[in-house]
Amino acid sequence: MEVSATTKYSRMSPTKARDLAKSLRGLPVGDALRLVKFSKRKAGDLIGKTLRSAIANAQTNADLSVDDLFVKEAIVDQGPTFRRHWPRARGMVSPIAKRTSHIRVVLSDGKS
Repeated sequence: MEVSATTKYSRMSPTKARDLAKSLRGLPVGDALRLVKFSKRKAGDLIGKTLRSAIANAQTNADLSVDDLFVKEAIVDQGPTFRRHWPRARGMVSPIAKRTSHIRVVLSDGKS
């Protein structure tokens, strides 16, 4: 059975979070939690929060054991971009793109 959790509109660029999400795929839940806990990146906190939410969903909604779960998918998609401007010399302006991301973690117990 599959259980998922989603965090939307996280204030982090998706490219900075995708490499950590890619390293979580296929890991047991305990190892994945350990990996995000000791990551020094902001993505570790955001993906860890979503992972803990998926674990809680598996326990309460689907009555699954945490020991049997593994990370089937960890996907970071691009959300909307905030467009800002930064003043420059001679009355000019430079565009700034403040990117957001949607994080989705899918856990599975290996049984259909």
